[in-house]
Amino acid sequence: MTGRIITVRHGQPDLSRDIHITAKEYGAWWAKYDASGLVPGQTPADALYALASQAHTVLSSTLPRSVETARQLTGGTRHVPADVIFVEAPLPPPPVPLLRLRPGTWGVISRSFWFWGYTPTGVESHLATWRRVAEIVDRLVEHARDGDVMLCAHGYLNWMIDRRLKKVGWNRSSRHGANDYWSWRVYDHAEMGATQPTAQAAE
Repeated sequence: MTGRIITVRHGQPDLSRDIHITAKEYGAWWAKYDASGLVPGQTPADALYALASQAHTVLSSTLPRSVETARQLTGGTRHVPADVIFVEAPLPPPPVPLLRLRPGTWGVISRSFWFWGYTPTGVESHLATWRRVAEIVDRLVEHARDGDVMLCAHGYLNWMIDRRLKKVGWNRSSRHGANDYWSWRVYDHAEMGATQPTAQAAE
């Protein structure tokens, strides 16, 4: 029987957002963010550990924050394949001069520019990212043939995966934490009905 698909957003990265920077400086800040591991001492919800223990397959983005998330959830006792296909959708620094804003605000502005077609040389376009998401979903569905599959990835990418899974016939049966660090979503295929158990989750 087909297993569930579980997408997880990584834990909190070890990099401060309490700064004000220019758009150009945001590019350098984002590179540091991509190189950052997790803040030590984080404790994910017990329900998330339970989902990881039930998963036949656990996968990860190649970025340190996702690799460390998968390692923590599996206790470092399992092989977790990491693949660049699972990295976050691009956040190119937007062409906005002079302003000094917090990284989180730049992230919203950057995502908006990218969404509407701003793709500097070497940056994956919005359309190309959707094609990558389609391939990701195909992989997750294939893994789910063997049982539950968990992907430790990123916030916006997981949102895109959510849309694609629903489009190809998967139902989001539960979620926890909106899009916060350590949040997750669980998907059942239509053929599974309501027979599969799910960990306790809250909207």
